[in-house]
Amino acid sequence: MRSRRWGLGAGLVAVVMAVSLAGCTEDGGQGEDGFTVGLLLPSRAVPRWEQSDKPLIEKRVKELCADCTIAYANAENDAASQRQQMNSMITRGVSVLILDVVDPKALRSSVRAADRAGIPVVAYDRLAEGPISGFVSFDGGRVGRLQGEALLKGMGAGADDGGVVMVNGDPSSPNAAWYEDGSRSVLQDKVRILKSYNTIGWRTENAHDHMSAAINALGPNRIDGVLAANDSIASGVVAALKSARVSPLPPVTGQDADLDAVRRIVKGEQYMTVYKPFRQETEAASAMAVALARGNDLDALVTTTVDSPTTKDVPAVLLDPVSVTAGTIGRTLVRDGIYTIDQICTPKLRSACDRAGLTR
Repeated sequence: MRSRRWGLGAGLVAVVMAVSLAGCTEDGGQGEDGFTVGLLLPSRAVPRWEQSDKPLIEKRVKELCADCTIAYANAENDAASQRQQMNSMITRGVSVLILDVVDPKALRSSVRAADRAGIPVVAYDRLAEGPISGFVSFDGGRVGRLQGEALLKGMGAGADDGGVVMVNGDPSSPNAAWYEDGSRSVLQDKVRILKSYNTIGWRTENAHDHMSAAINALGPNRIDGVLAANDSIASGVVAALKSARVSPLPPVTGQDADLDAVRRIVKGEQYMTVYKPFRQETEAASAMAVALARGNDLDALVTTTVDSPTTKDVPAVLLDPVSVTAGTIGRTLVRDGIYTIDQICTPKLRSACDRAGLTR
């Protein structure tokens, strides 16, 4: 995926201003009763989709269009199911679609069907193929670089020609390669990548199997760090390391700032996660969807353009992710209201939270 950026700071200001203006727009050819926004999310394997993205999008769309409704479907990581769900929404006559695609190639025909029906598609978090009207995500290359940089820091002296296992995401997702390329750009020439796996469905149990296989093949003492693509994968990695009685645990990366992952970071079982401020992403996607449904262009809402394998110059917003370690949980996740101290610091974790400076 190729992208072009311009004045990101100014662009984000424009996004915020345009979102506010969009909330005041009442016409746009849709009538006083509003319209329906179709929301298609990819799975429940990653907690953020149901716990953060869905309610935030529903809330923001309602703020921008009080009479609008949301038609929601979750594909449970199955491209055929998502294709059926999307085609059903097209038949139903939704005004716009927000699509977090399971498999871009498999959904390409449905995106084309939406275009033929005059229904714009906003690709959300993952870049869909076909004639999409907009794209909102976080900079995946930056995500991977943050993971690689943190892993090297966590490895300390062991980063000098140390051995790393990479447990990557699902290759059907365009983000998986984006993250991996970013992390490899940091790790190459600094560490030895001993094993590299692709994790179908981003599933914890598949990651557990990969890590167990790596431990059996390499032995626990040769693994100085693990690049885990997200927190669900990190969960399986950590469980496999603990089952094999690896001690001390090597640094393990993650992504998505899942609550369980944050608790693992506090306990010292996972070194870091990548926090992607979901509210920014959901607000940008909601504003795009409402603007497109009203027949407005996206010029004031976007900060860059991207190229997909099928479409050039897709209007886009690429947001900046944030690295989170034990020492920065308070000034990132807690400050932004993602979790409270009480949510993170269960009674069993109180002493660990004290050490992390969360409960003093």
